Amino acid sequence: MRRCCGPAPGVARPVHLTNLARTENSLTDAEAGPADISTLPSNPQSLPTLRLLAFTAAGFLAITTETIPAGLLPRIGQGLGVSESLVGQFVTSYALGAVVAAVPVIAATRGMRRRPVLISAIAGLLVFNAVTALSTSYHLTLATRFLAGMAAGVVWGVLVGYARRLVPERLQGRALAVVGVGQPVALTLGIPLGTLLGGLVGWRGVFWIISGVSLALLAWIRTLVPDLPGQKASARRPITSVATLPGVRPVLLVVLLWILAHNVLYTYISPYLDAAGLGGRVDAVLFVFGSGAIVGIWWIGALVDRAPRAVTLASLGGFAVAALLLGIGSHSAPAAVIGVACWGITFGGAPTLMQTALADAAGEDADIAQSMLVTVFNLAVAGGGAVGALLLDAAGATALPWVLLTLSVAGGAVVLTARAHGFPPGGRRGS
Repeated sequence: MRRCCGPAPGVARPVHLTNLARTENSLTDAEAGPADISTLPSNPQSLPTLRLLAFTAAGFLAITTETIPAGLLPRIGQGLGVSESLVGQFVTSYALGAVVAAVPVIAATRGMRRRPVLISAIAGLLVFNAVTALSTSYHLTLATRFLAGMAAGVVWGVLVGYARRLVPERLQGRALAVVGVGQPVALTLGIPLGTLLGGLVGWRGVFWIISGVSLALLAWIRTLVPDLPGQKASARRPITSVATLPGVRPVLLVVLLWILAHNVLYTYISPYLDAAGLGGRVDAVLFVFGSGAIVGIWWIGALVDRAPRAVTLASLGGFAVAALLLGIGSHSAPAAVIGVACWGITFGGAPTLMQTALADAAGEDADIAQSMLVTVFNLAVAGGGAVGALLLDAAGATALPWVLLTLSVAGGAVVLTARAHGFPPGGRRGS
């Protein structure tokens, strides 16, 4: 990706702007155009926090839009005259939209300037949430949710490469950690907040509020986030070539195993907590998980640029220990709470670790690789729900943690074997 460095004392500012406005062997000023000079960072030695937080908010918005129906099932069902199980398909439809759109749309737009692509995707979330608020038809709402998922797939496909290009190479991992905070916050607060607001303003009002947040975010990005050029046509690899780059497939395999493991239990956390005697404290336990995830993102952000392979192995090892605690203590409330806290801490930084490893492996094709990650991630989410359902019926909720343990060990084995490409030893370049 970009190699940005600050100007030495006495060096004219345009030298720094030139460095920031180019990518590795992929862009020329004549073909791609310059970066937006009015919004370029003045101090390349520190994180442009306000700009990165706009991306954090974008991730929060995408996840909240996806999960908010889960906290509004009865109200939406009554409003549209359908069962709660049918309303639950709004989450499935959204995920399918992200799977379908991420790779082809990112591939089709990779030559475009990045800010208009991101703004268009967020504008899509604004429009589709507004249509959801107005709709009186179940089928129209279901289709709208699919389109909203497509927009979210584009958001996730753009964010990582865009954020990395706003900072020097040595700070890219930390930048992704800042961007990644939006996901656990949304998962922790999104559903409870939606339920609370639904009681105050109704479920349609909740979607209007999300649309309003989208509008504010559009202004934030347009005002503070610099526009950067897309990829030069001659440098664009075919999608299949990106998938076969050394290191890309091992990282995607770890993504599949890790996210699948997480969702096998996370999807069915309620029946697991019932067995542990915490059935009435699901929200409190999820808050413990979310708080742990935020702590995990913090320590991952501090270390990912210096020792990404070691930190990934430590996270997967800790994830396996958490699974062991959850398995052994499945009938003990204290053990379950401790296990959930460890689970959150060791999983919270997983997206940052995987996004960093994949972007490093893909280089200038990071956006395409990240769109593949979006696809694999959402397939793993769906797969976790399916596998968990089968196990829940066959062996009960207490069997679920042992699947986490098995899959996390498998993920660790992939990391260990991908030493040459994907998860190389040592620090990241420039760190």
